[in-house]
Amino acid sequence: MKMLSTLVGVSISAAIFGPGTAWAQKAPEYVSIPMEITVNKPVADVWAKIGGWCELSKWISAAGNVPCEIKSDHSNMGSVRVIAGRVTEIMTAKSRYGYGYTQPPVGGKFYNLYHGFFEAVSVNATTTKVNYTLMLDVSDKADQPAKDADVAGRRKQFEAALQNIKKLAEG
Repeated sequence: MKMLSTLVGVSISAAIFGPGTAWAQKAPEYVSIPMEITVNKPVADVWAKIGGWCELSKWISAAGNVPCEIKSDHSNMGSVRVIAGRVTEIMTAKSRYGYGYTQPPVGGKFYNLYHGFFEAVSVNATTTKVNYTLMLDVSDKADQPAKDADVAGRRKQFEAALQNIKKLAEG
């Protein structure tokens, strides 16, 4: 009977999650990577320079020239952008000075449930705090040093982007 219930469970899982669902996969290990920077400009001015759905093309790298293309529903919930011709992101949340997004699964690759949240928050009439938080599953990494290196690499990339945001918004 135990064998039958296991087989039924596998069959139900395949029906729900699709064929090839990995039962031996490690338990998810979600990490959050919060980052922030203070910008010496009013929030509306900061957001006007850095907040558009594809404005990251100006600040994600120091060169400020990473291609970004909006594929659907310009800057609204469900809008899809493609960064550098290879990274697809879908807007999952939106506010006056912020948005959230996710990267969808890619066939044949580990799905890390990657999400980002980007917002500008008014500190006072002349100061804004820009927050950028990433969340993802690092359980596919071999060991703790590999997980730490992945998080450190992402933090380094996005903290550099925050420095670019500060220069762009204040300049």
